[in-house]
Amino acid sequence: MDTNFAKELARFGPESGFVPMSRALAQAYCSRLARTHYENFSVATFLLPRRLLRHFHNVYAYCRWADDLADETGGGPRALHLLRWWREELLRCYEGHPRHPVLIALQDTIRQFDIPREPFLDLLFAFEQDQLVKRYQTYSQLLTYCRYSANPVGRLVLHLCRVYNEERAALSDHICTALQLANFWQDVARDYDIGRIYLPTEDQDRFGVSEADFANRRSTPEFLALMRFEVERTRDLFYRGYPLIERMPREVQSDIELFLRGGLGILDKIERCGFDVWRQRPELASWEKAVLLGGALWRRVRTSLF
Repeated sequence: MDTNFAKELARFGPESGFVPMSRALAQAYCSRLARTHYENFSVATFLLPRRLLRHFHNVYAYCRWADDLADETGGGPRALHLLRWWREELLRCYEGHPRHPVLIALQDTIRQFDIPREPFLDLLFAFEQDQLVKRYQTYSQLLTYCRYSANPVGRLVLHLCRVYNEERAALSDHICTALQLANFWQDVARDYDIGRIYLPTEDQDRFGVSEADFANRRSTPEFLALMRFEVERTRDLFYRGYPLIERMPREVQSDIELFLRGGLGILDKIERCGFDVWRQRPELASWEKAVLLGGALWRRVRTSLF
């Protein structure tokens, strides 16, 4: 277990006994989590409207805790037990009795934006599935997993922006699924180290890739062709979701575009390394993130001027 999260779990986990915390302190805790934990991009850039920042932090903190309970506690029965505890804490929040600092802060966000419980519960379902399912036979099964693991995040963003409808949700789903898949293709080696393969078995069979190729981390021509196929299919999903940007409020368009372009950037990095994700993890360098951020900022300024 990650030592930092072990301390957090000891402090705020199910055996800790909850000490009452003010909403201000709970909010500060969530904001600290959001600012110190990030993946390919920060959860919220300086482009995001300040009035939304703390609410994005609260949603992120909920997801961060769920993710760590799933992946930093040894997996299996213990992770399932802790995820079920986290679900109970979420339901307590919706019933008006939050105890955990993340849920104390999140309650205010839920109330202000009238967010239903389903997106939060769907995420937990995906984390539980990760403890039980290590292989996906078909691409359709993988998309179903993404429907729980990734798409709820986009739908939460739509609620925070007060623009949720089915049309935007469908476009958001394309982007979020693509982001999840890009992360899978980026992390083939890391995932295999913890016993997971997200590349669908039907695709492996189609290209002639075997489990032994994974075990021996062989970048065969067949494996590279498989990765090319998955990258191109994922890139198409990003393009299908692209119209969402113009359907969002102008003040958040830059952040949505940044995430989309960041995901495409990961796919480009995979392509530039010849699809050999065994040799190195394709990731954006700090300067490349800065270029994307600068481009998003320039497009915002240009739009406001013209």
